[in-house]
Order: sequence, then C-alpha cells, then structure tokens
Amino acid sequence: MTLHPSLTLGGATFQWGAQTYLMGILNITPDSFSGDGLARADDWIERAVLQAEAQAAAGAHILDVGGESTRPGSQPIPLDEELRRVIPVIHAIAGRVAVPISIDTYKAEVARQAVEAGATIINDVWGFRMDSQIARVAAESGAAVVLMHNRSKPKDAAQEAQLGGRYVGVEYAELLGDIKRELTESVELALRAGVKEERIIVDPGIGFGKTVEQNLELVDRLGELKELGYPILVGPSRKSFVGYTLNLPPDQRVEGTAAAVALCIARGADIARVHDVLQMNRVAKIADAIVRRAGRVISAPSR
Repeated sequence: MTLHPSLTLGGATFQWGAQTYLMGILNITPDSFSGDGLARADDWIERAVLQAEAQAAAGAHILDVGGESTRPGSQPIPLDEELRRVIPVIHAIAGRVAVPISIDTYKAEVARQAVEAGATIINDVWGFRMDSQIARVAAESGAAVVLMHNRSKPKDAAQEAQLGGRYVGVEYAELLGDIKRELTESVELALRAGVKEERIIVDPGIGFGKTVEQNLELVDRLGELKELGYPILVGPSRKSFVGYTLNLPPDQRVEGTAAAVALCIARGADIARVHDVLQMNRVAKIADAIVRRAGRVISAPSR
C-alpha cells in the first residue's frame, strides 16, 4: 500500500513526511504511571482544559484524552466510570481549543460518545482486537484511527518501587516481523469494517507487552514499519524502557524521552505522543531540520 500524502481532520491537515506532529497526552485518571493523572482533583475538568490549552500553545497538533490507565499491571475500569471521566473533558476541550481531539480507548461505546462530543480520532491500544464493535463505530463516524500493537499480559508485568512497572519474559519469534504481522491484522479489521485507508495510523506499541531490550530494538528498527504504508505514531514518553535504562523515575525521564523521540523521527515516525510538549516540540524541530531537509525521504534501513 502506498502512503496517502495527507489526512484532514476538521480544519487541520497533516502532511505526512513534511514534519513530525505531536500528540499531547491528557490522562484523566487518578493512577497514571507518569504521575500526571488529572482525575485526582475535584476540579479535574477545568484542570484538563487548562492543560489542553497549554499543550496546544506549546505546539501540540493533537490532544489525546484517556480515562483508563494502561501502565503495566493496571486493572480495567467499568465503562460508566470511563465515560464519566472523559466525555465531559472532551466536550469542554472541544469548545475551547482548536486542535483535533483523540480518544484513547478500546471500548466501542466510549469511542462512540467521544466522537459525538468532538473527538475526531479513535486511538485504540488494542488495535480493534478487544471490542469487536469499535471498528464499526470508527467506520460509521468517519473518525481517523490509531491501531496499536499490544501483547500486554498482567502475568508479564513486574513492579519496582522507584521505577514502576515493566514487562519481563515476553517472547517474540521475530520482533519486527511479529509486530508488522499483527498490525496488518488490525488494519484488515479496520478495512473490513469500512474504515478508509487514508484514515489509518499505526503504532508499534512501545512499552506494551515488550521488555526493556525489545523496546530499545523496536526504536532502533522502527523504519522497517514504513513497509506497511501507513503513517507511524510512537509513544516513548516517560516509558519504562527509558526509566530502567537510566535508572530514573517517570518525572526524571525528559532527556531520555527526548533521545528516543529524536531517534524515532530519524527512523521515520510521523507522530510522537508525549507528555512534555514544549520540550519535545523543540526536539522535533531540530530532528526534522536534520532528517527532512530538502524533501529527504526516510526509508526502512537495511539489516
């Protein structure tokens, strides 16, 4: 499949290959691994709006709203609680910030109500594999979709007091080959439901069901995913592979995140999902100035 040159969401157009786009993270949870969960405060809706405005001002091109933690070892929350957290926030942000909104969910009903509230992207960390109805919701709504690779299993999660959770003992026959094959299966689920090719973005799932070493290898070999023919979103921000490599807790991982974002851009990432938008905007601008100069095309590295 040949990469479609652009994606339009409302008044925003994303020209793939022209620059790196940033997706700012809004965690509407009390238990985010990164310590930035907004649902711990009574005024969490207004806090979320203020954070959204700040991220947009700092350079975020997309705002990703999520109401359920996906940290290693986290537990699912009831549908009603996820809706209570995210739908009022999306309504509020849509009325205040002129940036496309993404809903980070794998539940069809959350996706449906989020799109009605103003979201234009459905970001599914299970790649349409968890809820069989979410692909239909995406197709009928016309939303763009992010399909993420995920092999997370609670039994593979290990916890460390300072550094948090990570995955151990996860096995792949061939890391990038398995990721490409399973992402292709998610893409096929979307296409069969009627999602248009040009509205599909793929995410290799850094940190999801992958060991520290596997995540490092994934960043290094990211360019091989260009073969799929879809824009690539990456989410290395404050992840455990950064923390365990540097022996640092989540609130001290900005430099490690910056290195990972820069290397992902060099290997072909189109979107970076980040907590620290201002800093990563600067990183992306320098990386883009180097790797995208004179219309240079980034291709998969030979191995």
